[in-house]
Amino acid sequence: MSGKLYGVGLGPGDPNLMTVAAVKAIESADVVAYHSARHGRSIARSIAAEHIREDHIEERLMYPLTVETTDHPGGYRGALDDFYEEASARLAAHLDAGRTVAVLAEGDPLFYGSYQHMHKRLAHRYDTTVIPGVTSVSAAAARLGEPLCEAEEVLTIIPGTLPEDELTARLAGTDSAVVMKLGRTFPTVRRALERAGRLEDARYVERAFMAGERTETLSEVDAETVPYFSVAVLPSRIDAVPPVRETGEVVVVGTGPAGAPWLTPESRGALVNADDLVGYTTYLDRVPVLRPGQRRHGSDNKVESERAEFALDLARRGRRVAVVSGGDPGVFAMATAVLEVASEPAYADVPVRVLPGVTAANAAAAAAGAPLGHDYATISLSDRLKPWDVIAGRLRAATEADLVLALYNPGSKSRTHQVAAARDLLLELRAPETPVVVARDVGGPEQSVRVVTLKTLEPSEVDMRTLLLIGSSQTRAVERGDGRTITWTPRRYG
Repeated sequence: MSGKLYGVGLGPGDPNLMTVAAVKAIESADVVAYHSARHGRSIARSIAAEHIREDHIEERLMYPLTVETTDHPGGYRGALDDFYEEASARLAAHLDAGRTVAVLAEGDPLFYGSYQHMHKRLAHRYDTTVIPGVTSVSAAAARLGEPLCEAEEVLTIIPGTLPEDELTARLAGTDSAVVMKLGRTFPTVRRALERAGRLEDARYVERAFMAGERTETLSEVDAETVPYFSVAVLPSRIDAVPPVRETGEVVVVGTGPAGAPWLTPESRGALVNADDLVGYTTYLDRVPVLRPGQRRHGSDNKVESERAEFALDLARRGRRVAVVSGGDPGVFAMATAVLEVASEPAYADVPVRVLPGVTAANAAAAAAGAPLGHDYATISLSDRLKPWDVIAGRLRAATEADLVLALYNPGSKSRTHQVAAARDLLLELRAPETPVVVARDVGGPEQSVRVVTLKTLEPSEVDMRTLLLIGSSQTRAVERGDGRTITWTPRRYG
């Protein structure tokens, strides 16, 4: 009969944090296996040393390399795969002989551990039990003495070996985080934390529950002193006291056309980091609950300048303020209002940033196919801030230039004539069969995307939640096999 395989989690380093199940598995085993570097020492063995008997058969699984340089024809990954195959074969020989094998693993066996490579090769062939262990994540939080995450907060575990841009995006878009595998990656991780606006929150834990343990504020750590067995921690910010700042900042955030799924990681990070959220109430309601303690300041849609001034005043008092805008803030939205007020002398020293979002035209175009595949013009049909004569002139000029048109703000309860007037004007210059995309509530629960023709466009079916895409002479509408009509504008102009 074959033997039994155990993957034994030993915890973060202190033998007292081994579980009873881990101790029993080691004591019942015939073979104790553990990974080590080429120097032969094994942290896993040192943790379990008092439970290893003289009559245990010990299998030292020695890595052939510890850095990503090798002359192996398959490169670093190929060399490791060969090692794991050879190590698994050694363990399989014991199992085939009927021996019980305990493979020791620091932390938890299936959490960034070497055991998992044995498990994938052996567990389907032999009776296997994995005994979980306390991870370095839990150990670091315990040593910091701070909650890691609470309530609806999201915890993200990130390997520090990711590219800096990816690290920045993931750190910006989460509530709490632990970054593993520091060592030589520490400078990159530090820069990513700073770019994500989270450096002041970051903590550093080295060798938790091991000899040489160290905890510090991460920004004060010397990169030259950081070993592999260390982690960066962004603990829970619930009940955290915000730092006192002489001057805060205003970030104008584009939330996309509908809500949380359309947020970019950078925008999500700005919303997470904000002390105050300011915006039109309808758009504020789209922002997910990010963290307790944030203040939300909603207002009517027609007070953009007042909203901008309010946000800048908060920032002057040291608050981080996110001004929430639908779509892209620079496309008929809040960025202009904020920058206009920020240009006044009283606010000249308040930092202001604008973060892009998915604008309605791009969202509608994607839902319809690719009608914006060639040159296009974006025009608002609202005549509240500019006269209709100007709008009509721009429609005529863009149509004569044979541009695809993206028409924002086409109609509302108090503006009912614009769509009909625009349609009639366009029919003077463009073919009646020109494809028109009527996109309403794109990304929302009432999404409707239809393709009609210019001559059949019905103004009564258009409201403020609708965006119109008027094709050029080259735009095509094609019915697919599933009955769906798609539109696209060729990149070649014939």
